[in-house]
Amino acid sequence: ICTLVYWAPAAMEQKFLISNAIAWSLAMVSLGSISLGSFQTGAILLAGLFCYDIFWVFGTDVMMTVATKVEAPVKFLYTAPPSDTPRSYPFSVLGLGDIVIPGLFVRLMSKVDEVLQPKNLSYFNVATGAYALGLLACFGANEMFHNGQPALLYLDPSLVGGTLACAAVNNQVTDLWDFKEEEDDDE
Repeated sequence: ICTLVYWAPAAMEQKFLISNAIAWSLAMVSLGSISLGSFQTGAILLAGLFCYDIFWVFGTDVMMTVATKVEAPVKFLYTAPPSDTPRSYPFSVLGLGDIVIPGLFVRLMSKVDEVLQPKNLSYFNVATGAYALGLLACFGANEMFHNGQPALLYLDPSLVGGTLACAAVNNQVTDLWDFKEEEDDDE
């Protein structure tokens, strides 16, 4: 039903909630079926996507074109806050990659908590807070500068830096850096 409503001939301003529901579904399926496997894999992936996102947002107009012209459920749309500055696009946009990849890292931190059993700070709680702060910084910069921001510019350092700081507080930096998920024997 969501797909039929989404593809109905109506402006995106009238159906962005359906688009968000489909995007949310895709994100949840991805988070439930993909695993990063290790902290190093997650950190390296986030570092690579950090550079990728910055290049494609600031170096070209590709990401802004995709975000504002391609009407597909591959992004989350938030109505832009009221402003005196006119907007050519009535939404703030967050791509699925800005949800799924950092989300996989946060999910990995829940596994880290189970295995390392930190004494002081929970890796999952710190990663969740770091994601929220990174997202807040991204949306703040978006409003301050009135142009699109690469979300991973804010999310990746907050996630990796936050979890490494948490590991330092827990005296588990080496354990975190070398962490690998156990493979399921069911496969």
